[in-house]
Amino acid sequence: MIDEAGFRFDGRRWDELRPIKFDIGMLEKANGSAYIEWGKNKILVGVFGPREVHPRHLSRVDKAVFRCRYHMAPFSTEERKNPAPSRREIELSKIITEAIEPSVFTELYPRIGIDVYIEVLQSDGGTRCASITATSLALADAGIPIRDLVVACASGKVEGQIVLDLSNMEDQKGEADLPIAIMPRTNEVSLLQMDGNLTEDEFDKAFKLAIEGCRKVYSLQKESLRNKYISLKEAINTEVKSEE
Repeated sequence: MIDEAGFRFDGRRWDELRPIKFDIGMLEKANGSAYIEWGKNKILVGVFGPREVHPRHLSRVDKAVFRCRYHMAPFSTEERKNPAPSRREIELSKIITEAIEPSVFTELYPRIGIDVYIEVLQSDGGTRCASITATSLALADAGIPIRDLVVACASGKVEGQIVLDLSNMEDQKGEADLPIAIMPRTNEVSLLQMDGNLTEDEFDKAFKLAIEGCRKVYSLQKESLRNKYISLKEAINTEVKSEE
């Protein structure tokens, strides 16, 4: 998994992220949307709301009902996946909801619902982190007030070495996986999980490495939002000039 020169099987160093690409606002019928390619992961997120909660008895008088549904397409894995919701998908839906909700001003929308639909088109390890990152962008695209963008990244242990951003093979054959999500502006951690065994020193190193990875992805998030609205502004200016 790691050669003598310190390179991983995909050519990355221990502290390198896989290539990341964002696209924002491509779904016309959603209130907000985002698409992410993180390594070989391909994930599409649509946000619907604020809108009336269905069924109505689930509404809350003090804040909005925030719900995320994580789903993997049948063709997203090497072996065809059953399209019915699995226990893992239900678990990740809950995890993503709890990681994102602290960033949303849900108290501004009593008796209202905000629904997020996450569709994994292609999976290659780290889909929960990629989904959280894309969901935050989709909420921003929908114009829903948030305290900060939420960004997620994972570190782990492969062949005794702490590395950043595990791929699917490294996740399966590695000794540990540590995904985290943060709101970088306030340094609040909204997700911290661990699978495997790490010593106290290894955990400390892996945690700091994942934080550094989150900050790198955070800069890409902000850049993608900035580019979208710059291009939108240019399009509006061009339209105004043509009308004049």
